Amino acid sequence: MASELDQVGPRLRAARREHGWTLDDLAARAGMSASTLSRLESGKRQASLELLLPLTRRLGIRIDDLLANEAGDPRVRRAPTKRNGMVVAPLTLDDSPVQTFKITFPPTATTPDPRVHDGFEWFYVLSGSIRLMLDGVEHVIERGEAAEFSTHVPHSISASADGPAEVLSIFSASGERLHTRLSDD
Repeated sequence: MASELDQVGPRLRAARREHGWTLDDLAARAGMSASTLSRLESGKRQASLELLLPLTRRLGIRIDDLLANEAGDPRVRRAPTKRNGMVVAPLTLDDSPVQTFKITFPPTATTPDPRVHDGFEWFYVLSGSIRLMLDGVEHVIERGEAAEFSTHVPHSISASADGPAEVLSIFSASGERLHTRLSDD
């Protein structure tokens, strides 16, 4: 437990500096003396809820943000899934704030029906070429190119008829649910 508390002071100092505040600035905002804050940051004063609550509120952080995080296994071990001929391989942990996938699109002569939903999407073409229908306009995105767009705009994504295409896709949470977890239509 002592090692977790050892990080409170340095993390508090880092959060204060991110705001560009001096000791006096934050201490005044939190209603404490600059010397008390200095002793907290240097580890010479034991942290208490009474002292930390006003500081974290002014800094816009949680008390948990000041505690050491347990370093878990960083490897992503989520199995690829298949949907409508696509292979969707997760590249981020399930609880990541943004979801990233490697998606392999099968070749197709037709484009899927456009959809609209909450979110934002970004993708990078690793191989092949992608047809991005965006608000009724077809854009061909080639290997080495990227595209980004609001998913509030009618859109569909597919490989060309020439062959499969692989992309790295980054989704907001709502976009990820729609593109990777819906059942086959």
